[in-house]
Amino acid sequence: MREGTTDGQFVPGLNVIETTETDNVLRWDGGMLYVEHKVFHNGQIVHERYKRRVTADVARSLLAALRPDG
Repeated sequence: MREGTTDGQFVPGLNVIETTETDNVLRWDGGMLYVEHKVFHNGQIVHERYKRRVTADVARSLLAALRPDG
């Protein structure tokens, strides 16, 4: 079930309004920590499983929180 939806943002180079939806689930593919998004242009889906990388700061904080020592 998709939970997060962004308000539309105008993309000048494409002349479209872009919105995204996500379930906010962190995923790991062995090399990248990411969250999947559905991307829409003017209400039409253009990417079903767009991988948006988690920032290095978020990844480090998550790693620190998951370590047994602390």
